[in-house]
Amino acid sequence: MDPSPLTDLDDDRNFGPQPLDAIMTELALDNHALVAASTEQLTHKQVQKGRKGRRLTPHIQRKIATALTALCQSRGIERAFRAADLFRYDRE
Repeated sequence: MDPSPLTDLDDDRNFGPQPLDAIMTELALDNHALVAASTEQLTHKQVQKGRKGRRLTPHIQRKIATALTALCQSRGIERAFRAADLFRYDRE
């Protein structure tokens, strides 16, 4: 039996845990801390999707990178993040 088109579509959008997840775990940050640090409209759902590997738009990726940088700086951690540091959507 062939996989349904919906299953194929889901596979094309899910890329597994992203570097964002590892960084947030390493820094002991939860999704709420990132949402609270954002000065833009960022939701818990967007952060969760990003951590789990669901493809996000470049705009949302930038929002997450900006919020993570601001959160780290507010905690005295001198790190700056770009979307490319946090998301890997390439297939191997």
